[in-house]
Amino acid sequence: MSESSSPVRVLAIHAHPDDIEFQCAGTLALLKQKGCDVHMAVMTAGDCGSAELGPDEISNVRREEGRKAAEMLGAGYTSLEFKDLQICVDNDSRRRVTEVIRRTRPDIVITAPPVDYMSDHEMTSRLVRDATFNASCPNYVTQQWDPAPATKKIPYLYYVDPIEGVDWFGVSTPTDFIVDISSTFELKLQMLACHDSQRAWLRRQHGLDEYLEGCRRWSARRGQEIGAAYGEAYRQHKGHPYPHDNRLEALIKG
Repeated sequence: MSESSSPVRVLAIHAHPDDIEFQCAGTLALLKQKGCDVHMAVMTAGDCGSAELGPDEISNVRREEGRKAAEMLGAGYTSLEFKDLQICVDNDSRRRVTEVIRRTRPDIVITAPPVDYMSDHEMTSRLVRDATFNASCPNYVTQQWDPAPATKKIPYLYYVDPIEGVDWFGVSTPTDFIVDISSTFELKLQMLACHDSQRAWLRRQHGLDEYLEGCRRWSARRGQEIGAAYGEAYRQHKGHPYPHDNRLEALIKG
């Protein structure tokens, strides 16, 4: 795929099935409306996401839930098939994530924050950061069976909120900007509802539909900060040699 072609390509990559829906699906829906090509990727199939089903069974269920949610958006979907609670930063993992960057050739990448409540999220963030840098180095070999060529540029890189917007010590994390997702929030919620295995699990544990209501509360809180019904917050990676202009916000507002 040529990197000079249109439309703008956006890759959202997070740790587990449903993480993208929780954190940035409203923004992805807005980008689709703007004509962007959107791809969703998750590091794991969600093999630890059940107290009743075994790892293979729940992985099969959650793969289909993730694909269904992506289809609602009209997005591509990839599972990298790492294992829950076992994502780590090593050379094999870097190669696998770099291959996804090279295959999707994104202009914009949205991923997990560097600090979050669990290691899988943090390791994903670091791997994606490494991969967005490595992908443009022609001599970096991913050792995959059918490797894609190196990319021509380093993409824009954005981090979503940590869960509940706090670090390990309960301190609120800063944001660079918040996207008004009021017009796409119901689609975001419908995508999240596709993950019925997780929704049902929390219903049994809490006695209410906390899965969706928690998403609604947090999105409303971020929206309130900008005078909107619902919002999603981001920080932009601006370390050398990443782009510094805010293309994501410009696309949303354009």
